[in-house]
Amino acid sequence: MLTDDRRKALSDVLRPASPPRELHDVYTPDQLELLLDVVRREGPWKLIIAQHFASPAELMATLSGDFPEGFEPSMDLFLTPTFRGYLASYSTVHFPELHDIFYNESFLNMAKSYWHADYAKPEMMLFNVNGPCANRDPGHLDAPSFRGVRHENAPTWLTSVMAKSNLFRDYMVKAAQVITWFCHDEKSGFTYWPDGPLGAPERVMPPTYNRGVLVQNEMLMHRGEANGPLEQQLPAGLAFDTLFSGDDTDRHHWVLKTGDDVIARHHTDELRFLVHWSAEVFSDFDELKKSMDHTDDLTIERAIDVLVKDVRSQGIKLKMPDNPLHDPEFIRTVNAAYDLGGPAWYPDEAQLSPFVMAARG
Repeated sequence: MLTDDRRKALSDVLRPASPPRELHDVYTPDQLELLLDVVRREGPWKLIIAQHFASPAELMATLSGDFPEGFEPSMDLFLTPTFRGYLASYSTVHFPELHDIFYNESFLNMAKSYWHADYAKPEMMLFNVNGPCANRDPGHLDAPSFRGVRHENAPTWLTSVMAKSNLFRDYMVKAAQVITWFCHDEKSGFTYWPDGPLGAPERVMPPTYNRGVLVQNEMLMHRGEANGPLEQQLPAGLAFDTLFSGDDTDRHHWVLKTGDDVIARHHTDELRFLVHWSAEVFSDFDELKKSMDHTDDLTIERAIDVLVKDVRSQGIKLKMPDNPLHDPEFIRTVNAAYDLGGPAWYPDEAQLSPFVMAARG
């Protein structure tokens, strides 16, 4: 059990480099159509949860809060119809028609100004998409990167715990994101905790159509909010192999399919479409060179060793398993040493969705 002083110290770690800056009219109508055309053409797309987590312990390590002792959550408990696809990675755009969107001078200048830095390069771009959808996420951090231990080569849970621990701050890659939503829902916004999860929450108020934030999401506790009619938020037949794609019969509609069964169909205007653009930022040329030359990198093994030593120094018993990257008990124990138990409170208009299993078809 963490003391109040320990919880406050952990909360104070989770503050972004600068407060989020709200943005308006982020993309042009033509750019949105290009993005949706890629989503339509290149699908189907998998659930976020199916892409990034092998166990509930790995998922919980990226969130804030835990379940009562003795309760064993299943992955079904977190199942919501939210899908993801990557549009660029390793600073390289995947689809040529998105070249000018990804290598965006305006976004790069915003990223540099956010950090008061000299250099920035686009690093990654993805989208999240869903129709009506519950949101049981109590608040999370996006996967950060550290020199040598990155979201591309390490599990999401590990980089999240590294950020929460504050043991690797000198190695954290500076990053800034332009996060943009296209959502007509009059109740669905974006909740974030700029002063740490024990501080007061703030919201990007709905509707969030073509609105966004400039932010460092790796150090900002945040969550999207449920959207759409309650009775449609957990479609019957939803499963870990459910896929999202364009409707072949109508370019303005989209379908969720589990196997051969269409379990939901949504018009574009019913979607919550999120575009996440991310840049790596360097204060000066020396920092840029150190990052590109890999002269001061961590390894996954060293990161695990640092965490193990720190957890044990807190008097916590921790057994070293054969496969620490995917051992649920090891992950739970390490995460618990740095997890302060969730945000202090939520806006009245943006409470958590209840934990109810999706109905099976």
